[in-house]
Amino acid sequence: MENTAETAEGGFDVGERLRMVRENHGLSQRGLAVKAGVTHSLISLIEKNKVSPSVASLKKILEAIAYPLTDFFALTLPPVDQIFYRADELTPLSANGVTLLQVGDAKSHSVQVFHEFYEPGADTGETMLAHEAEEGGVVVAGELELTVGNQTRILRRGDAFLFDSRLPHRFRNVGTERCEVVSAVTPPYL
Repeated sequence: MENTAETAEGGFDVGERLRMVRENHGLSQRGLAVKAGVTHSLISLIEKNKVSPSVASLKKILEAIAYPLTDFFALTLPPVDQIFYRADELTPLSANGVTLLQVGDAKSHSVQVFHEFYEPGADTGETMLAHEAEEGGVVVAGELELTVGNQTRILRRGDAFLFDSRLPHRFRNVGTERCEVVSAVTPPYL
């Protein structure tokens, strides 16, 4: 698949990429919606860039066709044997005010490392995330509300987390400034 899902300003075009992936899988908008358990109108609105899906919603849609979120956002993947990465070599995964910058190609390693940014008010979506993994991280700047199961805590600079990712969880920036986090997940899940 040719990666041409960029906007005129050079940013990533989620709607165009979803359309390309859907068509490459031989699905209509309605067909993808049925497989993903979402409305046809949601797929249409995303493809027209009328709505910006949460990370959780986009992941759910892509899982319906067994398409990894990292592949969705990757323009090119780094060589497997690469050890060091400049900031501009990290793979951006962005949706709805949440930017995850992935270090390297997670499919080639047993751990997935992220440099994360949450704009004020941004979150991973009302649908709680849950996957077969463990994850941990440290808040570098700002405030992050983390809900894991029935526990919720606001984490600030220097605070950290570590939990079983099979428990439903959600990340939200409840502060007024951009929140920055460095995290790791094993095994990789996006």
